[in-house]
Amino acid sequence: MHVMAVSTVSDNDKFWGSLKMAYGQLPKGAKWTLAVRSTDGTKAVNVIVHDSLDSVKSFFEEHASPFGATEYFEADAANAVGLPKG
Repeated sequence: MHVMAVSTVSDNDKFWGSLKMAYGQLPKGAKWTLAVRSTDGTKAVNVIVHDSLDSVKSFFEEHASPFGATEYFEADAANAVGLPKG
């Protein structure tokens, strides 16, 4: 499944810095397919392909939660446009 992590970022540099440092610790079998921020740095959208939303949530909460609040959703892949194949 495609897990969307939608974040409101409080410290842009630390948020992205922590995720870049943690990249090698993605849950086993996960593939990070999209990471993008708003021009003002207050919003971020990440899409990770993995079979467990809870594992993706645990990863983000462990590494990025001090620097932003994130909500997690399973993407509606059947109706998406341009969503990378898992």
